[in-house]
Formats: sequence, C-alpha cells, structure tokens
Amino acid sequence: MTDQLAARHAFACQIVREAGAAALAFFEARDTLAIESKATPQDVVSRADREVEALVRARIAAHFPDDGIIGEEDVPKPGSSGSTWVIDPIDGTMPFLSGLPHWCVAIALVEGNRTVAAATFAPVSDELFDARLGAGFRCNGAPRVVSTTLELTGAMTAIGASHRTPVETVSGTLSRLMEAGGIFYRNGSGAMMLAEVAAGRLAGYFEPHMNAWDCLGGLLMVEEAGGCIEAVAMDAMLSEGGRVLAGAPRVYVPLARLCSMN
Repeated sequence: MTDQLAARHAFACQIVREAGAAALAFFEARDTLAIESKATPQDVVSRADREVEALVRARIAAHFPDDGIIGEEDVPKPGSSGSTWVIDPIDGTMPFLSGLPHWCVAIALVEGNRTVAAATFAPVSDELFDARLGAGFRCNGAPRVVSTTLELTGAMTAIGASHRTPVETVSGTLSRLMEAGGIFYRNGSGAMMLAEVAAGRLAGYFEPHMNAWDCLGGLLMVEEAGGCIEAVAMDAMLSEGGRVLAGAPRVYVPLARLCSMN
C-alpha cells in the first residue's frame, strides 16, 4: 500500500466521523426537516442528506483537489488523480427520518476497477467500520474477521430491496431462504448490513440492485474480513448500480444458489 492510499484511508475514517456528527445533529432535530420524494414515495431525501454530502465534498476538495467525487445527492465531479471518492451521506434515510438507529455515513475510495479503502460510521451506536485493500477490516479500531463456521441455516441473512427491485424477486428469495432454514433480516441500510456481515453479525447479504455509494465500501469490508463477494463490474456499478451478494465462507455458495433462482 502506498503512503497516498494510507493517507486517504486515514482521512476517510476522520471525515466519516465528522459527517456522522453533522448527521446526528440533524437526526436529533429530524422533526424540523422537510422531506421530499425522489423516484418513488419510498425513495426520500431531506436537507440533512444534502448538507452532509456537501460537507464531505468540501473536505475532500480541500485535501485532495485532484480526486474525483461521486455522491448520491449531487452531480459527479471528475478527477485527474486516478482516485474517486464514492459517498452516501445518510444510508438508511427512512430509518433516520423514523427515529431508528439503523443509518450511517458511508465513504469508499475507488482506484481503477477496485475499491481500495472504505469507512462507514454509525453515529447512534458510535461504531466505525473501516477497511483498506490488503490491510484487513476493523470495527472501532479492532481487527475483525468473519466466522468460518457460520452457515446459512439457523443464521440471520440480510435481504435488501428497493423500488428498483420487482416484488416477485424479493418474495421468491425470501421464501427460498426460509425454506433453507435461514432467518431473514433487514434494517433499511444496505451499507450497515454489509458492514455487519464483515463484523460477523450477519451470515450474508443479497440485494438485486444497489447503487455504488450503498455497497462498494461494505463489499471491501466483507472481502478484507475473509468473506466472499460476487465480483463487481466497476464501470457499470459506478454508472448504473448492480447486483450485490456477500457472505461468510460457508454461507456464500448456498446463498448464491438460492439467489440465482429468480
């Protein structure tokens, strides 16, 4: 790992906490926020999302002005350094607005066709999940690895869904998971659930379509924690999003099998 990558990784861990503090202030005053729908009534945004992303963008521009930026709430900023930051200012906006703790700030760093660093911060629980390519995964600074004994049967597997996913696809996956003896879990934040797979709390994660800012950091975390992930076509993921599949070593293959029956 280069010094420049180490510096960007450390910066991601720092700025995600700062952004999380700003988001937490909005969370504590969420009754004052005006809510807008985007693509559907289930896809919402508030001033908190926009202002937190603006904060992260400003910090990146000040420290790494040649880096590119892709975020959920604003247009992409091209870069010339070869490094691109991918930002979700508040992943789990519906839980956030509902007063639930299952939301986070997620930042990933992409170089070429690889995610090379990631930081996800959950302000309510004060948990920082982070990873760097080749350097492992940490939760609040402590190295963590996925379980090598966890299986699909009898464990919690997260299944994500959105307005982009046909209802029949989700219901079919849930039926097959439950018939296989698995336990369905969902909290409304894909980035958090992927981090929790890396931390060994969940057996796996599947979602038929996610945007890059929701999943790239979490996928790196699972991989660096010793889990398995489905390969990502980076250009397509950055521009259009795509399917996401991740799991502990003994979970991944059976989960992939039942998710491929759609």
